[in-house]
Amino acid sequence: MENGVVNVKDMANQHDADKVLHALLDVWGVLRAEINLSKGEALFTYDKRMASIVDIEQAIIDTGYDIYHEPDSNVKHLT
Repeated sequence: MENGVVNVKDMANQHDADKVLHALLDVWGVLRAEINLSKGEALFTYDKRMASIVDIEQAIIDTGYDIYHEPDSNVKHLT
């Protein structure tokens, strides 16, 4: 299992956070997800044999939100 964090733009309220959360949980291979609304982050645990970061990012984009990457890294992976 892998853990990751994606930064999500324009999540303004709990409704936005819930939409992103449901999009993540609908990705096959995502086992757990949570949203840190104050930081604009989506945190998740996924099986990299079933899902990729691209799948996860695309699910967020398809929901109508943009993602952004920190200047020094593409996607943060937690260990």
